[in-house]
Amino acid sequence: MTRLWDKGGSLDTRVLEYTAGDDYLLDNRLVPYDIRASIAHAEMLGEQGLISPEDTTLIRDALSDIGAEHALGRWRVTLEQEDCQTAIENLLTARVGAAGGRLHAGRSRNDQVLAALRLYMSDAARSLSAGAIAVAEALDALAARDGEVALPGYTHMQQAMPSSVALWAGGYAAEIRDDAAGLEQTQRRISKNPLGSAAGFGTPNLPVNREATRRTLQFAATHEPVTAVQLSRGKAEAQLLFEITLLTQDIARLAADLTLFYTQEYGFVSLPETFTTGSSIMPQKRNPDVFELMRGRSAVAQAALGEVLAITQKLTSGYHRDLQLIKPPLFRGIDSCLQTLSILPGALQGVRFLPENIRLDPAIHAAAAANALVAEEGIPFREAYRRIAAKLKESQ
Repeated sequence: MTRLWDKGGSLDTRVLEYTAGDDYLLDNRLVPYDIRASIAHAEMLGEQGLISPEDTTLIRDALSDIGAEHALGRWRVTLEQEDCQTAIENLLTARVGAAGGRLHAGRSRNDQVLAALRLYMSDAARSLSAGAIAVAEALDALAARDGEVALPGYTHMQQAMPSSVALWAGGYAAEIRDDAAGLEQTQRRISKNPLGSAAGFGTPNLPVNREATRRTLQFAATHEPVTAVQLSRGKAEAQLLFEITLLTQDIARLAADLTLFYTQEYGFVSLPETFTTGSSIMPQKRNPDVFELMRGRSAVAQAALGEVLAITQKLTSGYHRDLQLIKPPLFRGIDSCLQTLSILPGALQGVRFLPENIRLDPAIHAAAAANALVAEEGIPFREAYRRIAAKLKESQ
């Protein structure tokens, strides 16, 4: 078993377990992206005359086969391989011999890993944004279904002004669409081609064409200068997790409303049985567990964001192995949010508001009454406010 950095010496098993951690397991999701980036790199090397046309074709075809086999579950990255980069290169050289060893010319594991990670994050950001739009559309459908139902609008947990299901659902839909737009904007940092920066200082004496790999992989820009690439590590990841945090916080507030509205004391909504669970001891209960977990999962994204920021905050320039530790919180934050987004539209489809249970305090129209006095009599709002307050006090 040869790892990309091996120089012939043996490695204590405990060191391998400690340094690899769960990276080999996490890297399975990066395999298709590393394959894409490796093929782009091979084709660029061929165009630059650094490998022969025959070797370019041999490498490209073998990499395509290796990627297809991974997608079918025929192989997985192992602890001994440490990461998907080693796994892929070892499989490649086993199939095409010395030609496989030519692929690493002009790149380091540093820019190789980052290229795969950025391609993955780009897809993840698009999936998250699409998932957020699906939630907003489910809220639109809820507003169309029950929009005319009157709701009390609350401030300080007190009935304050009249609202409606249309206003309630529309507010959340608007903010979640804004979150979707924020997720799309993360592409500005994600969509920069790191290939050709190698270990962070370029590729002396090798005429690599960074623009060629940028075009092939459809990055928006080439990350320049090469020394900026490693300095940027953690920034795109943190920005993506920040936008995920904002989205999950909006979802958490939506879930908090629904769990409150579902209590017997409120009784504003019914929730579908397929999205509620039973009690192990109380036969009468149905629990809004799904919405409670959505409320709680906002902490997952926020914690992941804090972890990424803490890892990078005091690193000196250049590459450090600490950066490997960004993957677990990044993937955890993405996965948790995608799970929530996959289940929330279906859950919202079964929500029904129950107007017979919703009672508005008559005093909820006080602000409207004060506004009416301003419009009708032209008096200052503060005078109208005092009149309405006094009238309400007399009626108590």
